[in-house]
Amino acid sequence: MTPAPSTPTGGTTRGALYALGAYLLWGVLPIYFLQLAPTGPFEVVAWRIILAFVFCLLLLTVLRAWRPFLAIVRQPRLMLLTAVAGVLIYVNWQTYLYGALTGHVIETSLGYFINPIVTVLLGVLVLRERLRILPWIAVGVAVVAVVVIVVGYGAFPWIALTLAFSFGFYGLVKKQIGPAVDAVSGLTLESLWLLPVAVVQLVFVANISGITLGTQGVLHTVLLLLAGAVTAVPLLLFASGARRVPLTVIGLLQFVAPIIQFVIGVWVLHEPMTAERWVGFALVWVALVMLSVDSIVASRRHRQTVDDVVEPV
Repeated sequence: MTPAPSTPTGGTTRGALYALGAYLLWGVLPIYFLQLAPTGPFEVVAWRIILAFVFCLLLLTVLRAWRPFLAIVRQPRLMLLTAVAGVLIYVNWQTYLYGALTGHVIETSLGYFINPIVTVLLGVLVLRERLRILPWIAVGVAVVAVVVIVVGYGAFPWIALTLAFSFGFYGLVKKQIGPAVDAVSGLTLESLWLLPVAVVQLVFVANISGITLGTQGVLHTVLLLLAGAVTAVPLLLFASGARRVPLTVIGLLQFVAPIIQFVIGVWVLHEPMTAERWVGFALVWVALVMLSVDSIVASRRHRQTVDDVVEPV
């Protein structure tokens, strides 16, 4: 008799906890970054790139993962894709830090609420995927939500849309890379490509306002030096979780981070939330409920189909 696989339920539970941990950490990031004042977004991102690279080098050494990393380096296609991923994650980080450090935490949360809808749209436009009727309705509701926010609030939500589309395209590139590049190697290469950008930004900051690292006390210095770990740990938790749980679970858990960010923006930082913004956000949430329901129903139908065709041994 073939032995049963070891604790599949336990593995799924552990994977869900990993993913949940990643989204919880991403959710409270605004609080962490606000503790870095008076360090500005350009300096924070520069240190984030450099320190994430150093942290990943340490991980590659501790995990003895240099051989697969060097195998990736010898493949031009993968190197090009990681470079594109690096550019996209840079745009995402820089926009997010700008929003978080300039009183736009609510708008950053909107970006990550919209991101699943953008991902669906990119799947149709780029990957030629076919959508059922409910996701199409969800996309339409999300477009109406953005129009409501623009017209009612009187400002184009460029931070939210930049975050949504940059992370959406980042996910698309990571999908093209697939399992050929593990999480640590991928983040190492993305950070490596961005090192020249980080150096230029530090030179720019040094000449304009001065580097703050080491000038604002011990606690500030420690927090800023933790930027690499703060960047890498949630990504690694997410990668570990995503391998162990169904996509529908990840799809539902991904709303944890923007919900926490929204709560922080409204009730902790007391950012303005006008009636028009509430209406716009409510429409986005309706669209997300539609996507979630459609994903759950499709997953159950797929599982039922598999159960029907698999004969008992």
